[in-house]
Formats: sequence, structure tokens, C-alpha cells
Amino acid sequence: MVTLLIADDHPLYRDALRGALSVSMPDLKLLEAGDLISTVAELQKNDVDLLLLDLHMPGSHDLFGLLHVRNRFPELPVAVVSGTEDASLISKVVSAGASGFIPKTASAQDIGDAVNAILAGDIWLPEAISHEVEQIDEVFAALADKVSSLTPSQYKVLCYMRDGLLNKQIGYNLEIAEATVKAHVTAIFKKLGINNRTQAVLIASQLELEPPVTKA
Repeated sequence: MVTLLIADDHPLYRDALRGALSVSMPDLKLLEAGDLISTVAELQKNDVDLLLLDLHMPGSHDLFGLLHVRNRFPELPVAVVSGTEDASLISKVVSAGASGFIPKTASAQDIGDAVNAILAGDIWLPEAISHEVEQIDEVFAALADKVSSLTPSQYKVLCYMRDGLLNKQIGYNLEIAEATVKAHVTAIFKKLGINNRTQAVLIASQLELEPPVTKA
């Protein structure tokens, strides 16, 4: 039996995926998660054959969810599921280690084909735009690999640094002490192999990381 984990914060879309996959793959065990924390928890508890990952669910923050999962579970195939069908984004997703990209507009047939292809060890992309997707960008892949080593808290600090916030402001937004922010910054510099905020901002900008939501 094949075990799939659907990680998406929209119950209706999880239901739609479940229905589409149940038709084409009757011998299937489906697990569900609605945010990055619960996704990691499910992966730790279960032997999952494929993760279907929404880029924008809580905790994922655009590419970070993919990078974090790839770092924690390097042998696990991950198919990104997104409502954004952009060739540049898909190129980044593949360069970051995804085994496929499934648009949320995909038909049940395409979803089944995608899952079967990825489980067979192939990379699956939408046929309509596959010719627009560039080959793996080794420079981007190297940057993504460095960022994948960050913890979720360190990633949030990196995003706020990119937006020009001072340590005191970052601490306020994350509700942590300024000394804790400084410790995160030091760890970020070490993991990314850099020594100043300008370099950190450049890396975050190159990856086009989405900043966490600020306080109201």
C-alpha cells in the first residue's frame, strides 16, 4: 500500500485531492496535515512514500516549507501543489529539490499521472508549461541548501532582516528578547557562511523568500 501525505491548509482542497487520488489509486493510504508543524509531525510518525505540499500553508512561508522538509527528510519525494503556475517559480521549486509541481487546477487524471510518475522516480511537471521550465539552477540550488539548514525561527529572522528591521523590531514582532534575536543572527551567519546583514539580505532576496505576517 502506498502512503501519501497531503499538506494543505484548505480542507476542501484536501478533500478534492483525496477524491481524485482514490479514483486512480484505490490501494492508497492518505494522511493529512494543515500546517508545517503538523506536516513534520506526521512525517516523523509515519512511513510516507510521497508528500503533496502546499507552498503557502501556515509555517511554510513560500519556499521554506519545501526547504525545511527536504533538509529533515532528504529521501522523501515531495510534489509541490500550488495555485500559481509560473515557470520561474516551478524552476526554483525543482532546483530546491521537489520531484514535481502539480497545479491546483490539474485534472484528476493529471494528478494521478503526476503521483504515479513521481513514485516511479520521475520528475513530473505540467505538460502545458514544462518547456518553459529551465533546467536546475545549481547556484540557486546551493543557496536553497544553505537556507534549508535554518530553523523556522531563524528563517523568520532572516526575512525580517531582509525587510530592514532592527534586532529590537524583530524581537517585538516575534515576541522574543533582543538577545535571542542576536543569537539567531549569529547562527544564521554561521549556517549561511556569511559575516554581515547585507549578505544575508542578498541571499534572502535571491531566493525571493516570503516574509512572515507582521503583527496587526
